[in-house]
Amino acid sequence: MSRWPDSNDSELFSIISKEVARQNTSLQFIASENFASPTVLALASSVLTNKYSEGYPSKRYYGGNQVVDQVEVLAQERARSLFGAQHANVQPHSGANANMGAYLALLEPGDTVMAMRLDQGGHLTHGSPVNASSKMYRFVAYGVRDAGKSTEGAERIDFDELRAIAKAERPKLIVAGATAYPRIIDPKPFREIADEVGALFMFDAAHVAGLIAGGVHPSPVGIADVVTFTTHKTLRGPRSGVILAKQEYAQAVDKAIFPGLQGGPLEHIIAAKAAAFREASAPEFASYAQSVVENARSLGLALAERGLRLVSGGTDNHLLLVDLRDFDSELTGKQAQETLEAIGIVCNRNQIPGDERSAFVTSGLRLGTAAETTCGMGKDEMTQVADIIVRALKERGRADELEKLGKLVSDLARMFQPYSGELAKFGAFGIDSL
Repeated sequence: MSRWPDSNDSELFSIISKEVARQNTSLQFIASENFASPTVLALASSVLTNKYSEGYPSKRYYGGNQVVDQVEVLAQERARSLFGAQHANVQPHSGANANMGAYLALLEPGDTVMAMRLDQGGHLTHGSPVNASSKMYRFVAYGVRDAGKSTEGAERIDFDELRAIAKAERPKLIVAGATAYPRIIDPKPFREIADEVGALFMFDAAHVAGLIAGGVHPSPVGIADVVTFTTHKTLRGPRSGVILAKQEYAQAVDKAIFPGLQGGPLEHIIAAKAAAFREASAPEFASYAQSVVENARSLGLALAERGLRLVSGGTDNHLLLVDLRDFDSELTGKQAQETLEAIGIVCNRNQIPGDERSAFVTSGLRLGTAAETTCGMGKDEMTQVADIIVRALKERGRADELEKLGKLVSDLARMFQPYSGELAKFGAFGIDSL
């Protein structure tokens, strides 16, 4: 008799197989996505999921944690080593939980927090009215210079405005970091302003953690009091989060995550994070991070040469924002996203600075190069993709032309599959399928 009933869930496995096929037959240009390695995938589905381990290594509330203690300690050590941090909490289930944990550690309900405007690049957890962050704390926003204009230095963080708001509002915490900002975010001016007004400084590195690890973005570690990030974007790990902190905030951070915010940690995901940290410490990862940035620049340049305006005029990181208004005043980000997905290029609509359309409709697109760089694409492929994107947007009403472009995308995707051959089966069903 089998230990588990109906262990071959063909209905569910067939659905997952479709997702493997989708990833292998289309091009992924969503800036917050990447392809995890077979090692990360295997660990994320390991038997560590069976263990309940509330608490921290050597301080658990259940027995039998000798092995998972070793896993979590190793993940902590690798995170500290990779980023040069004094303390690492690897238990947050997501970037949102990491941010909320940092707030709980550093703030009291009702405290004032400064963060980037959501319609100019900020994140949901940076004070969105619909998010718990704004219900617990008072958020004030800073933004970019000359939003929506193409003048020199426009659409970049306005540090003069930031300083003026900080002096007027006297926030308890200043948050740097964004979800849709295509330029380097230098942590040093934030630190200087925070010190001027007596504020703490937190850096949300969710999007750029892998670029920091790869040496192509300045590190906020040691400058910010707390650094949060996700592990599944440019870092190429499992879907999860981490908090790095100066030692003086270590205890407060740990208490905020458990028991303050979460229960038992996901030790199988923590193991996958440990693997991702090891992968990111390899010399090859630095080359990968450099290629991600170079590909983003190549894609942006090719799009600009074909008539699309880039917010801030370009990119310094893994993503770029495209302003569709001058290209076609009637074309919305939603329409552009749906047109491109129909031919196999997956990206997302995004508000741009000065956008008069809603977040659901938008006037822009966000494109990222981390995932397809993992698949081996380079500058030549970025130029091909840019050409296809512009042609598709121009011909969006012509089914025959879109069909031709879809064939070009399919041919390109076939050459750069993330999980080809036996790995395709592995991606759907786990280590036992190899």
